Amino acid sequence: MTHALTIEPLGELELVMTRVFDAPRERVFDAWTRPELLSRWLGIFDGMTMPVCEIDLREGGGYRYVWELRDGTRMGVRGVYQTIRAPELVVCTEVFDDAWYEGEALITHVLEEIDAAATRSRITIHYASREARDGVLNSPMQHGVRAGYAVLDDLLESQE
Repeated sequence: MTHALTIEPLGELELVMTRVFDAPRERVFDAWTRPELLSRWLGIFDGMTMPVCEIDLREGGGYRYVWELRDGTRMGVRGVYQTIRAPELVVCTEVFDDAWYEGEALITHVLEEIDAAATRSRITIHYASREARDGVLNSPMQHGVRAGYAVLDDLLESQE
């Protein structure tokens, strides 16, 4: 079953993305934190690939992702893990190599177990300014998140 993704502003500086996945919380956490899984779904649509997916999953550790578009253009992002409580919480920063919004974002990702076979993902992103947040809300980001989550659904289903 495909669940609806909601993306909503919160206050002046945040947006919240919520989505249910039909998989146990531990599997969803692994899909977000293990490079061999994350690189198979995050932003992987319309011919995009993720040739770089590095994760040092510890507080103070970092991550680095680089996507390659069909035309060879690359887009990179990096961040530092602030808090990790597997399998329920990851807090990290986010900065793009070629910033398309100002400043550094702080991402709080909570995975809530609904039951043994379903998990609610709630991602709150805190931006440096309202302009940065609104720019993201008005970008094609929503299409990309939905497309990536559809691939994640398939990946989680294949792991049953």
